Amino acid sequence: MSDQNRLGVFKTYKLYVGGKFPRSESGRVYEVTDSKGQWLANAPQSSRKDARDAVVAARKAFGGWSGATAYNRGQVLYRVAEMLEGRKDQFVREVAASEGLSKSKAAAVVDAAIDRWVWYAGWTDKIGQISGGANPVAGPFFNLSTPEPTGVVAVLAPRKSSLLGLVSVIAPVIATGNTAVVVASADAPLPALSLGEVLATSDVPGGVVNILSGVTAELAAPLAAHQDVNAIDLTGADPALAKELEIAAADNLKRVLRPGPVDADWTASPGTHRLTAFLETKTVWHPTGALGAAGSSY
Repeated sequence: MSDQNRLGVFKTYKLYVGGKFPRSESGRVYEVTDSKGQWLANAPQSSRKDARDAVVAARKAFGGWSGATAYNRGQVLYRVAEMLEGRKDQFVREVAASEGLSKSKAAAVVDAAIDRWVWYAGWTDKIGQISGGANPVAGPFFNLSTPEPTGVVAVLAPRKSSLLGLVSVIAPVIATGNTAVVVASADAPLPALSLGEVLATSDVPGGVVNILSGVTAELAAPLAAHQDVNAIDLTGADPALAKELEIAAADNLKRVLRPGPVDADWTASPGTHRLTAFLETKTVWHPTGALGAAGSSY
């Protein structure tokens, strides 16, 4: 059969929850269009039930992921970069369509997203050295502070940067041992949903990252109020929604990372503030002990 007579196979986009690819529990979809208003695909419109299911999956995965060695987490994040490199052409097409970019500019965005995974992979076994250490105290004690992951983090992905911004908010969360429930950009969710397919083949345990698409406010509200969500990143929320979510998050004292500018430059060096935003500090005191009558200590 010639290509002229062949029917094309349209991609069916699905959510990524618990290492699987469910359709929305509600059965709803919505149209995703490009920068010119042309139809690209139907994306699943997640419900509150989908959000709750994602939190359950993230909590179930937290023990194993947070208990893995930092070196192992770095290997896994590097593997994500490897798999994304192998599917670069697909992501160039999706980013170009989603953000209205030329092919060359979209390729530069995808390259930067791959490099961002590698950058955070290198930080997994180093962040403890800059956010913890020995503390000087006035007494015969060792006093050591060590960072620990905070738990399940809800992440509202950037509205405009469909891949590079997305990676820049997901990678630091999981690099430090947290698990994530990600609400993709409502206007440009396709690269995020395709990223779920990359994560599924990248040794990332199921449930460590869960990706939902749909109306941001509809999904963010139950996540901000959820008692088993420990922190929330409001990057993708507008000012009015962010204020509502902060109030809801206060109910169980969630850590809150407030949104930055909508047109943030995601190509800039990310620094370490997102790595430390979702870490808790555990401090241990231990007596040094005394040796001999002279009171010398060790």
